[in-house]
Amino acid sequence: MAKSPSLDRSVVRDARRLVVKVGSSSLTAPQGGLDGFRLQALATTLAKRALDGVEVVLVSSGAIAAGMGPLGLTRRPKDLATQQAAASAGQGVLMTAYTNAFTMHGVKVGQVLLTADDMHRRSHYVNASRTLERLLELEVVPIVNENDTVATDEIRFGDNDRLAALVAHLVNADALLLLSDVDGLYDGHPSSAGTRRIPHVRTVEEVAHVDVSGGGSQLGTGGMATKLTAAQMATAEGISVLLTSADQMTAAFSGDDVGTLFTPTGVKSPARRRWLAHATSAAGRIVLDDGAVEAVVRRRTSLLPVGVTRIEGRFTAGDTVELCAPDGHVVARGLVGYDAAELRPLVGRRLDRAARLRTEAPAPRPVVRRDDLVVL
Repeated sequence: MAKSPSLDRSVVRDARRLVVKVGSSSLTAPQGGLDGFRLQALATTLAKRALDGVEVVLVSSGAIAAGMGPLGLTRRPKDLATQQAAASAGQGVLMTAYTNAFTMHGVKVGQVLLTADDMHRRSHYVNASRTLERLLELEVVPIVNENDTVATDEIRFGDNDRLAALVAHLVNADALLLLSDVDGLYDGHPSSAGTRRIPHVRTVEEVAHVDVSGGGSQLGTGGMATKLTAAQMATAEGISVLLTSADQMTAAFSGDDVGTLFTPTGVKSPARRRWLAHATSAAGRIVLDDGAVEAVVRRRTSLLPVGVTRIEGRFTAGDTVELCAPDGHVVARGLVGYDAAELRPLVGRRLDRAARLRTEAPAPRPVVRRDDLVVL
């Protein structure tokens, strides 16, 4: 008898290229600092996958937590400077522990430190992709972390869940495994009586009623909300996501019914479009009329000034902007062809050929070219 879709975990079991994200709470002891037994168990399981021919990329938190002991800190620092100092002291500790743990099984590892800026800049994004691809070709397990020693907003507001989804995009992964201290998504608080695990999510909208407002653990920065965002980003690009606990990782690789499986909502798009849709940071918004929305979304044409009703923010030519319907709903993203100040006088104007001849104005170029645009 065939398994029901909600119980079928073969997509993770059979993935040939897999991104695994582990949070600080799954690597640290209750009193702080790295838990050597937990880290060794994680490395042993992933090393076995690598030795079986699976290309594994590990996105690991834990640098700040690992640096607390060497700096004599008893709890996660709140100020940015101390966070950066702890990350600096802890990153070497974390990588040494991983190197020793994987080397015991004959598996090589390599460190890759990224910031959000590396994702926003196209050249950096492409270089990061090349580096990860080459490491996998050399049968090295890349261990990716945010470069917290120089990061700003990433430490205060971000989490490695989103980074893991972007890395899954970068390497064109088959599946993304999010390991947490919770064994899945529940329809209420996991500790409350009567709550049940949600085994399968087809779209994130299905679980919009679930309260995911709680934050992360004392040693981590993320919560369930960031994991849902990461799942949405990955599944939109055809990548299956399994959310479970680190303790159930072996069961997940066996295809057992554990955790919450998020199935793809879209198909894999070209790398440039993935970058535009998910990795770039919007510098402004351009509001379109209904006709322009139809042209951009349905007919996939370039956006001209005549279809623009309003612009918001300060941006320069080449920046990423969000394209919005009249009600403010974001329908697309693209690289804008004008500075904001240059575009404002052209909003809503249709410059015909006769008018251009009288004013000697140049022909209006697209606000966003169709090749630099992705529909969301």
